[in-house]
Amino acid sequence: MDRSSEPVRRSVASLTDLGRYVLEEWAEEYRNGHLSRREFLRRVGVFAGGTTLATPVLAVLGVTASPDELAAAAASPAPPLPAQAPMVAPDDPAIHAAMTTYPSGNVSVIAYLVQPAGKLTAPGVIVIHENRGLLAHHMDVARRVAKLGYVALAPDLASPIGGTAKYQDLAQVTAFLGQTPPEQLVAMLDAGVQHLASLPSVRRDRLGAMGFCFGGGLTWRLAMQNGGLAAIVPFYGPNPPSLDGVARIRGAVLAFYGALDARVDAGMPAMRAALQQAHVTFEMVVEPNANHAFFNDTGPAYNSAAAADAWSKTVAWFARYLGA
Repeated sequence: MDRSSEPVRRSVASLTDLGRYVLEEWAEEYRNGHLSRREFLRRVGVFAGGTTLATPVLAVLGVTASPDELAAAAASPAPPLPAQAPMVAPDDPAIHAAMTTYPSGNVSVIAYLVQPAGKLTAPGVIVIHENRGLLAHHMDVARRVAKLGYVALAPDLASPIGGTAKYQDLAQVTAFLGQTPPEQLVAMLDAGVQHLASLPSVRRDRLGAMGFCFGGGLTWRLAMQNGGLAAIVPFYGPNPPSLDGVARIRGAVLAFYGALDARVDAGMPAMRAALQQAHVTFEMVVEPNANHAFFNDTGPAYNSAAAADAWSKTVAWFARYLGA
């Protein structure tokens, strides 16, 4: 047996389910024309840890590339960070926004905390970012949540490697997130819920969570671990490998999907059955003509009509189950 190939085989076999989800998402973006071939190959190379290790990972995704092509992709620059005109300005007088930290085991988790101005106490909401880390878009979502009258906390799950802001190449952040055991990510989020509940400005009995894409999948997992969440809103979040934890969900779930997002939508029937069996209060909304990541107004899949409808339903859901 050629033992030199063992690390390569091990790198593919040891992928977490969320790691595979990230790679499949990149492959889907590439096939849909939202990601150039060179950038797709560059990202896979970063994720795999080099061009040699990228080859078997690409094979899992059904893509082939020559060593020369992979080398050329690896030498190309990372694209600029996405730009955005925020819907709520950081200095909006109706809110107070600042970076903070909280402990999770040996990690000091960086987070963006936004509080409504002039309120003594309010319900709290955890905002969980996508697989590229805590970006301006997610901070803007947190500010939008705070404008509704909630205290919003958006943890940076790349904190163990210094935080998202440390990296110009977001593929490095995604690689870290995709290779971190999901239970470690959930532990940081669960610690964030505890930190949020400890704040004098937050009502401990009115806590919620929302997340997007990769963060939508983590929203499901957090809800299965933390029964103190009263409202849970995952946006196109993939199911975890086991749905046994659904029985531990105590809050009301509003789950969003895009009608064109076949990969994530395939998990809807199993999740619906699990929620029904566990007698969880829930609604599933499939936005028409919308694809994966339709809510992110900095991405190519943004669908303004679907995003507006999802936001209005989220506002109503939080009002009903958190009551700002």
